[in-house]
Amino acid sequence: MFLPVREHEKSDGTGDDDGTGGEGAGIRTGRRATALKITGFTLAGLLVLGAGAAGWVYWQLNGNIDSVDIDSALGDDRPAGAAVVPDASATAPPLPTGSLNILVLGSDSRSGEENQELGGGDSGGARSDTAMVVHLDAGRTAATVVSIPRDTLVDRPSCPLEDGGSTRAASGAMFNSAYEVGGPVCAVKTVESLTDVRMDHYVEIDFAGFARLVDALGGVTVTTEEDIDDDRSHLTLDAGTHHLDGADALALARTRYGVGDGSDLDRIGLQHRLVKALLEQVADEDLLTGPARLYRIADAVTGSLTTDTGLDSLGELTRLGQSLRDLPADGVTTLTMPVVPAPWDRNRVVADQPEAGELWASLK
Repeated sequence: MFLPVREHEKSDGTGDDDGTGGEGAGIRTGRRATALKITGFTLAGLLVLGAGAAGWVYWQLNGNIDSVDIDSALGDDRPAGAAVVPDASATAPPLPTGSLNILVLGSDSRSGEENQELGGGDSGGARSDTAMVVHLDAGRTAATVVSIPRDTLVDRPSCPLEDGGSTRAASGAMFNSAYEVGGPVCAVKTVESLTDVRMDHYVEIDFAGFARLVDALGGVTVTTEEDIDDDRSHLTLDAGTHHLDGADALALARTRYGVGDGSDLDRIGLQHRLVKALLEQVADEDLLTGPARLYRIADAVTGSLTTDTGLDSLGELTRLGQSLRDLPADGVTTLTMPVVPAPWDRNRVVADQPEAGELWASLK
C-alpha cells in the first residue's frame, strides 16, 4: 500500500518543505524513485531460489492474498471509470498506462489473536483507521495521494451485503463506519459517493500485517518533532530520532491524542512521515541478495493484504508495480481532503466545499 510521498500537505492545500537541496536531496529522491518500483521488481527476484523453489514460493505467496469481488457487488450503479484503449499492435500484453484510482485502507480489525494483542478490543467492529485515495495519472508519470480523515461526517449510502440484504443509508455518519457496517464493498461505495470518482482497485492492510512488514524490514527509523505520550496507542516517545519495531511503528501510525490538538489531521501527518521513512528504508535494502529475507518480506506483505479481484494475484500486483517504473518521486503529491469543523459537532469535520469537490474532480 505504500507509495513514496513528499512532505505532508495541510488540508488548506499548502505544503511543508524541509528546505534541503543539493546532492543529499538528489540521493533521497533517487531512493524514493527506487522504492516506487520495489513492489513489482523484487518479487521477480524469487527466481534466484531456483525454478522448483520459485514455483512453490509463488504458489504460497499467491495463496496469501484475500480478495473481494467489489465490481460484482456494486454493479453499474457507480461513477464511470476511465476509458481503456487497447494497443492492437502489441505482440504481448502491454503494461497498463491509463489513469487509475486505488482506495487504500488501513483496517483496525481485531480478528485473530495478533490483531487483538496489537489493537485491543474484541473481534468485531472493525473500522478503517486510515483511508487514502491513490490517483495515478495517465502515463503513470505523476500521482496524487489524498487522505480522507476518519472523523469526516458523510452521507453513507445503502450497501449490498453478502447475504443478499443491504445496510441502511445514514446521514451525517462517521466516514470510517462504512467499513464497519458493510466491509470493503461499503467502504468503496461510500468513497465513490463522497468523491464521485470511481475506485478502480481496493487494497487493505490490517494491524498485524503492518507490524509484521516493519519487523521483516528490520524496523524503521523515524524522527518526531515533539514528545508523544498517548495512553490510547500506548506510545511514549521523546522528540528526536527513534528506531521502531513493528508494534511501536503501528502505535505511531495510530497516535492522535498524544500530538497536536488530538485531531485526526495530526495523525495523518504522522502516518505520512512514517510511510516516507519506510520507503526510504526499503530503497536502502538490497533485497535481491538475500532470498530468504526477501521471502519473509513478501510473505508479510501478501499475508496482510485484502484486495479487489483485479489485484488478487502476484502477477497482477507485479504488473501494477512495473507500470510505475517511470513515476519519479517529485511527481507524487500528498494532501488531505479539505475539511472544516462540522457546525453541529466541533469534534468532527465535513468536506470543505467547493474546494473538496474541485479536488476530486481533478482526479477523474
